[in-house]
Amino acid sequence: MKVLVHIDDAERWRDALAERLPNAEVFTSSAPAEKRREADYLAVWKPSAELLGEPERLKGIVNLGAGVDALLGNPGLPTGVPIVKLRDAGMAELIGDYVRYGILHFQRDFDRYRRQQARCDWHEHAVVDKVDWPVGVLGLGAIGAKVAAMVAADGFPVHGWSRSEKSLEGISCHHGEAGLDELLGRVRSLVLLLPDTPATRHVIDAAALAKLPEGATLINPGRGSLIDEAALLDALGPEREGKEDTEGRLRGALLDAFPAEPLPEASPLWRHPRVWVTPHMAGPTPLGAALDQVAEALLAFETGEAIHTVDPEAGY
Repeated sequence: MKVLVHIDDAERWRDALAERLPNAEVFTSSAPAEKRREADYLAVWKPSAELLGEPERLKGIVNLGAGVDALLGNPGLPTGVPIVKLRDAGMAELIGDYVRYGILHFQRDFDRYRRQQARCDWHEHAVVDKVDWPVGVLGLGAIGAKVAAMVAADGFPVHGWSRSEKSLEGISCHHGEAGLDELLGRVRSLVLLLPDTPATRHVIDAAALAKLPEGATLINPGRGSLIDEAALLDALGPEREGKEDTEGRLRGALLDAFPAEPLPEASPLWRHPRVWVTPHMAGPTPLGAALDQVAEALLAFETGEAIHTVDPEAGY
């Protein structure tokens, strides 16, 4: 079994994967072209179209992340080659911490206190009980389901949404278009953990934002394509100097993912007083857990064991 690794810090991934697969030959994309052509499997993150087309007998691809939109949209992706993606691999707990911070940021009024500090304004806000702060989680895959459970364990009522019907203990589950409308009308914090697919792009548009209760908040550690940014800015309201406390229908947003990354300097999101921007850091991939999944997937490919592969049509 010959495995080509392509990712930042590829040498570290190569060495750790070789320890897990002592009978495999593991090399990086910096290997000579003749070696790259011999690869049976690719373990890659955002490879070039040229790299995808080099192996002459490719049997499978392991995507070194949970999001496969960049890979599926790559013009060099060979047809008919099965793809496996990382599922959670330790990312869910990190994303859960990010989401829990975001919920508390708004529920305990830290956004308002920060703006008050700039004015030396000593003014306390009444605490809203957790039971009165329902949270919506869009996307109940491996990561979304765990994040929803973590938030519920903190005492918040949690509503989850998925395309098809699901049942999760402690979570009020919704599905389909009617279920999405019902969820949007109930929640004070909306968390986005959907994949990037044609069906989910701009799922949070002006119509969706209008269905949220007045003063709702948005947390996006998922994919940047899920949000219509123009509609988001309109819902957030004024961004002019001196208008920091004039909140729009949407009270604030904590955003970790964007259609273009790094977020362009000209983006008004950088400077909006009720937007908090983070550089796609909510769920970094823990190397050990990820490598365990990669090794398991490669062995399953090689031995013909059943393995859950990506559906290119569905996008996940």
